[in-house]
Amino acid sequence: MPELPEVEVVRAGLAPALAGSRIDAVTVLDARSLTRHVGTAADFEARLTGRGIDAVVRRGKFLWMPLHDDAAPAEAIVGHLGMSGQMLLRDSGAPEIRHERIRFDVRHPVHGELAMVFVDQRTFGSLAIDRLESTPDHAAGGWGSVDLLVPSQVAHIARDPLDPAFDEAHFRRALGRSRSAIKRVLLDQSVVSGIGNIYADESLWAARLHPERPAEDLSTRAVGRLLGEVRAVLHRALAEGGTSFDAQYVNVNGQAGYFARSLNAYGRTGEPCARCGTAIVRVSFTNRSSHYCPRCQRPG
Repeated sequence: MPELPEVEVVRAGLAPALAGSRIDAVTVLDARSLTRHVGTAADFEARLTGRGIDAVVRRGKFLWMPLHDDAAPAEAIVGHLGMSGQMLLRDSGAPEIRHERIRFDVRHPVHGELAMVFVDQRTFGSLAIDRLESTPDHAAGGWGSVDLLVPSQVAHIARDPLDPAFDEAHFRRALGRSRSAIKRVLLDQSVVSGIGNIYADESLWAARLHPERPAEDLSTRAVGRLLGEVRAVLHRALAEGGTSFDAQYVNVNGQAGYFARSLNAYGRTGEPCARCGTAIVRVSFTNRSSHYCPRCQRPG
């Protein structure tokens, strides 16, 4: 599943082309990609046609595009890529591509006419029109906008570690009162968003913490070290365009990221640890897997 770096790469690619544009037409080719939308496909098309897009914003793995319309309640197009969703920029009038679910024909004052297509092989991703509401912490709703607004479908999602409004003290308190494994807490979207399985494994490896270590057992210094490594891993992944293992993880131009070449734990089962040479092990973790070094990352 695309995680914070992959989604941020998409957001950064869409923003110059969509912010300030006008939606000329919307075509829903598969209503399964509207599972989060309250209304029909025809409703989705009609309510968006003719409206302007102010920005492209992200919190965790969610994207949204605030709609410019002074006469209407504050709304946004909210998107989640799910397992295989892609948002690709195409030339205006470009032919339909495989697994294309929804197409937006837009007109930008600088870039002219173009198309943004939502492609999703497994149809676990979705788009919706959602109302915007005030942020409870009175900070910008997400990365890419200064507006103190967030979609109602995203309001329950915690801020991610790269968000300027991320509350480190709240994060430390949440860990201190949790008996759950530290990796489970890192994947809890009500505590911190956007990390995901890949970057949780990489951050825990970098911080020398066992994924099953109880969160409440971590010292203040260990929590600080972990948070620093989470941010470092996410920044490195962003610089390399995210992690791509197959054709599903691409930017708006269809290009793959190459952070997979820099992974130290995730997907390295049986390979020597870059620090000590011990073989990386893989164990079951809920419906996923954890990868770690049994020597560098002792249970505690």
